[in-house]
Amino acid sequence: MPGVWWRLRPRGGGGSCCKNGVWAWRSYSVRREVWVAVSTVKVDRSRVRPYGDTIDDGWIQMSFTLPVSCGPEATRAAQLLCEKMGLDDVRVVYSHDIAGSFTFFVIYGRCVHSVDLTTIEVPKVNMKHMTFDEINDFIKTRIGRKIVVVAACTGTDAHTVGIDAIINMKGYAGEYGLERYPWFEAYNLGSQVPNEALVAKAIEVGADAILVSQVVTQRNIHIDNLTHLAELVEAEGLRGRVLLIVGGPRISHELAVELGYDAGFGPGTVPSHVGAFIAQELARRMGTWTPSEGPCSEGT
Repeated sequence: MPGVWWRLRPRGGGGSCCKNGVWAWRSYSVRREVWVAVSTVKVDRSRVRPYGDTIDDGWIQMSFTLPVSCGPEATRAAQLLCEKMGLDDVRVVYSHDIAGSFTFFVIYGRCVHSVDLTTIEVPKVNMKHMTFDEINDFIKTRIGRKIVVVAACTGTDAHTVGIDAIINMKGYAGEYGLERYPWFEAYNLGSQVPNEALVAKAIEVGADAILVSQVVTQRNIHIDNLTHLAELVEAEGLRGRVLLIVGGPRISHELAVELGYDAGFGPGTVPSHVGAFIAQELARRMGTWTPSEGPCSEGT
């Protein structure tokens, strides 16, 4: 953020304050303000470390629970464990007994490791952000008919919070769900739906996209269920006709592609993300739009 001022927190505690519209940290101990312009901070992107008080200091805060009774031995065990994780100057700043046989810890420590950001490549969903109105206008002009979507939490998953956020009319985070979009025809089948039932509904209504949500992921059971759904869609001869999309707290686009899906959406996804991807990908496959075209802004 060139030209934008930010604060670096000095040791000794303090509080944030605003001066002339610029936020800063006021140190209670040294009674002076510390101002640092972000535009002047140089970060070595080939050697990125956690930021605590100053750039590249490596300080982090973490918390965890050990299945041992609270006491000096437990505190020492937590410290040794953090040192094995690669932390230096470990400080156990808080420990609390849980039911007599567990202990919760809060730890401060300095990470000795770094990562080379210049070598990292992460697969991302290829779409451009659009608003509610932009998505509807896009479908109207580029596709010319309603997009049909069927969605469900399949297998043993009974948690519909994710799929409801994307599909239901009330939406999520201030955005309408796909049911509210006039150019989407959305079917939310709910929770614990067999994969076979979801695919049958997709065939019945001539779906353009199948959305599946997987929230319960203990022991990687979601992997088996998602693989089964992908294989079922393939066996029914639908793979070339529908978009297969998965979402959930432990879902990444990279994992989704590995499992044979067109896109994967994780935490922070809002209805417009999914709606924009479906609309743009369908239009791209129909040959009525290319990613180089506007009027959308660049997305993720």
